[in-house]
Amino acid sequence: MTRAVYIAAGEAGSNKGTVALGLVELLSRQVGTVGVFRPVVRAGREDALINTIRSRFQLALPYEAYAGVTYDEVHADVERAAGDVVARYRALAGRCDAVVVVGTDYTDVGAPTEFGFNARLAADLGTPVVNVVSGRGRTDARIGAAVELSARELAHHHARELAVVVTRAAGPLTLEHPTPVFVLPETPSLRAPAVADLLDACDGRLYLGERDGLGREASALMVGAMSLPGILDRLTEGAAVIIPSDRAAALLPGLIAAHTAPGFPALAAVVLTGGTDLPAPVERLLRGMTIPLPVIATDHDTFDTATRLSEVEGRFTPEAGGKIDTAVRLFAEHVDGPLLLERLDIAKTDVVTPLMFEYELLDRARARRRHIVLPEGEEPRILRAADTLLRRGVAELTLLGDEERIRVRAAQLGLDLADARVLSPFDAELRERFAQAYAEARAHKGMTVELARDTVTDVSYFGTLMVHTGMADGMVSGAAHTTAHTIRPAFEILRLGLVSSVFFMCLADRVLVYGDCAVNPDPSAEQLADIAIASARTAALFGVEPRIAMLSYSTGVSGAGADVDKVRAATELVRSRRPDLQVEGPIQYDAAVDPTVARAKMPDSRVAGRATVFVVPDLNTGNNLYKAVQRSAGAVAVGPVLQGLRKPVNDLSRGATVADIVTTVAVTAAQVRDD
Repeated sequence: MTRAVYIAAGEAGSNKGTVALGLVELLSRQVGTVGVFRPVVRAGREDALINTIRSRFQLALPYEAYAGVTYDEVHADVERAAGDVVARYRALAGRCDAVVVVGTDYTDVGAPTEFGFNARLAADLGTPVVNVVSGRGRTDARIGAAVELSARELAHHHARELAVVVTRAAGPLTLEHPTPVFVLPETPSLRAPAVADLLDACDGRLYLGERDGLGREASALMVGAMSLPGILDRLTEGAAVIIPSDRAAALLPGLIAAHTAPGFPALAAVVLTGGTDLPAPVERLLRGMTIPLPVIATDHDTFDTATRLSEVEGRFTPEAGGKIDTAVRLFAEHVDGPLLLERLDIAKTDVVTPLMFEYELLDRARARRRHIVLPEGEEPRILRAADTLLRRGVAELTLLGDEERIRVRAAQLGLDLADARVLSPFDAELRERFAQAYAEARAHKGMTVELARDTVTDVSYFGTLMVHTGMADGMVSGAAHTTAHTIRPAFEILRLGLVSSVFFMCLADRVLVYGDCAVNPDPSAEQLADIAIASARTAALFGVEPRIAMLSYSTGVSGAGADVDKVRAATELVRSRRPDLQVEGPIQYDAAVDPTVARAKMPDSRVAGRATVFVVPDLNTGNNLYKAVQRSAGAVAVGPVLQGLRKPVNDLSRGATVADIVTTVAVTAAQVRDD
């Protein structure tokens, strides 16, 4: 049976989008397929919140599946519209394990009766209601009165209140109420509009700059109605500067230069008003440059534009990644998720989707709040990932590089890295300390302090030595460096024994572990046994019950030859060293994963047909296996995750996305041992 919850607010500006995002993430951790449903949407354009949730949570259905009727249809015939809403909701619910229904936005249903309209829809859909009440500008008494009034309205329409969420509160709140009450504090960054919101509000177009900048938040507005020196003197961090287009030739180059210059605040955007084109030579000059911030052009005059933009409040869009991360973290920190799930009677499914695995990783990392060093501190993808990691509270971070360049670049990208530490690998005190530590660790190889002073300024060595000396718990690198450059220092300084790796292969309904597909070209039987034991340990660490399949080209006793004999010997070594582990080998892949094949080939095996950890006989087999499964089955591959080091260091692909970096940092933080 599909579980669902209806989010209803008693007024505009309640910030119920934060509640919607938080609830979808909460449910995504528990069940396989979550949907979002907007009973009423505007005609003529797609709903931003639907698309935000579709993008963020990788919802598979087309936009139309998540939308009900339009406001025009409600006005034309409210009874018929309500019936259509119910029919469309049921069609979606039949395809989902859980649905979050997000009520109307107080646009044009009619404010005096709109909450009652939502209450009635909730009753018709049979969904309990999360009652969202704004605390903005209200005393505790007035908040309490608003909660009671909306609760009575829900009861009048026979809708069940699941909980109350008070948003935009000035401080803690004590409120006696029959259902749980949660309080979300006012968070200024959630009110700040994205540049995309400003563009829409002034009917603008992106004139210069990249579309990536449209997700940047504008923390202030400024009308540039004076000379360039006067404007420069009054710039503030994150401001959107409005200037007349007929003065843009004189002002715009200076604003772009200020945005990139150390000592000046980074801007969110420049808005050109009046619809006048730049002089041809100036436009040709600017279009030949890389413009690091959005420049919007609008035909409205300066006063009209400033008025329109001053009325814009932040909303959620797919591009507003920072705002989304802030909202999700706010909900997680202030709402008792397990209590809500208990009241909804939602038990956790046995299915593990890629999204659920990602949440498990982030939860494990957040719970331990480890310190991770990112040596490639000037790489834009690393900066974006660091912003996401800090907003989500995944880990404490140190970035390596020139602090001024890193801070300026982050500001230009609209990122908040205030909580990140930045260190130079040429810091004199640390350079000397690390040179001593490296020389001591490599003395058996003839390393001296004099030679080490040069070596340790390399970012990979510097980061690894931070981990070695306890200044950081782990390291993630490789977005801009080769694998060898990233992991060589770890092999030299942090190696415990055989270093190997695993990939987590996230299929549609489960997570499998493949080792070793990245490090050891042709392991011996003893090394294969080490890889199997290490892979089982890693699997268990991340919540995968280890059932080990030692892969080969034959199953059981049916084959002979050096390769299969190696796997057979490795299997016996695992059994003798770790009799508590479930292991089978040699075994073919089909017998390891398919219960029907397993019954025919190894009917008495506890592993065959249900293996979760797959140990490949060599790198050639492993690298092809994981890539074949990744591409043919649409699996998400997380890794390689290194094993066999005293403290975790993990390598990124040079093609790594921001999401890949976030996941790898979470994995690294979760690998840190407590001893």
